[in-house]
Amino acid sequence: MTVLKTSVIVLDCAEPESLARFYAELLGATAGPAPDDGELFLVTGGAGVLLGIRRDPQHTPPSWPLPEGSQQVHLRILVAEDSLDEAEREAVALGARPVAAEEDGTRPDNRTTLRRYADPAGHAFVLASVRSAGG
Repeated sequence: MTVLKTSVIVLDCAEPESLARFYAELLGATAGPAPDDGELFLVTGGAGVLLGIRRDPQHTPPSWPLPEGSQQVHLRILVAEDSLDEAEREAVALGARPVAAEEDGTRPDNRTTLRRYADPAGHAFVLASVRSAGG
């Protein structure tokens, strides 16, 4: 029998409270300190914990997208195809920095379907469009 487990991706940064608020607002979730761990903040949605943000005063942001840096772990945030532009506006208004936009040839208007950003602490994340079940 396998022991019941839960996993969560944890991002390190110098200011976890503000980064947790960024992701909570972006994902329509809440953020708060983890029980019994003052260095960890949890971003929680309706289905449970979505992301952890841990204090690391020595944190150095990833160098991606520079050629000598790798993207490494990143968040892929799935967005309805017709809401990608609005999701991008929200992310940038909250402090995300656009890094790249890629066109994969699936949209008739030639708009990009995959957009890469750095969060306020420099971690990579992607807004990727997905077709709705009815479309």
